[in-house]
Amino acid sequence: MKIGSIGCHYCHEGGFYIDRPKGTGCGVMLLVKSPAKFIINGEEKSSPKDAFIMFTPETPHRYGSDEAYIDDWVYFDYEQGDMERFEELGIPLNKIIPIINMEELSQILRQVTYEHYSFDEKSEIINAHYMNIFFLKLSRSIKTNIPTDLSSMTNKNYFLQHLRNKIYTNPEEMTNVGDVVKHSGMSYSGFQHLYKKFFGVSVMDDILKSRFLRAEKLLMTTSLSIKSVAQQCGYISEYSFMRKFKEIYGMTPTEYRKTS
Repeated sequence: MKIGSIGCHYCHEGGFYIDRPKGTGCGVMLLVKSPAKFIINGEEKSSPKDAFIMFTPETPHRYGSDEAYIDDWVYFDYEQGDMERFEELGIPLNKIIPIINMEELSQILRQVTYEHYSFDEKSEIINAHYMNIFFLKLSRSIKTNIPTDLSSMTNKNYFLQHLRNKIYTNPEEMTNVGDVVKHSGMSYSGFQHLYKKFFGVSVMDDILKSRFLRAEKLLMTTSLSIKSVAQQCGYISEYSFMRKFKEIYGMTPTEYRKTS
């Protein structure tokens, strides 16, 4: 895709609408940050807060809101291979898609905006990489099978996103899943089901993965004792850590350290 113009976090007062009965003649991509009303190919649709849509050049559309309307927008030309790429990633066209990682995607577009208007000779190459990351992350968000009643799930969405970030940044704090569930406001089984529905893996799988990613790094880059490594990975007992490590890697932590 070749970007023509781009803008981030544009805020409009209530009553703002854009009407394009013959399309725009180019591609349009929106990150919709407030509830909005759409008419796409003559069909009325409502968009929740935090949604994505990408229009093809000839698609008639109208959108806006009677209340305040906020979005990020990109006008672009489709290039050879774009359609196939979007299909491969499972990104539909001319369809409103609720997303749970709005801030993450919006941050990428802010970087793209800076590069686009900097006119640096490397900007186009840099933005091609940024947009590749953007669509990969968008694809992952779409494939997490988000509940259709997004508005009622918003608080739980943010809780789960925050929790997963914490799991990977502070695995040493993730010693008891039961304590985590208490703060979620859900039953144990409900929490487990929703977590796996959003991320495609169980919370325990994520905790184990985060612990041993941390273990790999500590074993390769520090001279900490195995006991200290175990503690920094959320294990009270170094023997439990060593047993699980060998189960996963087929060698002890000490043997692993010697191979690095």
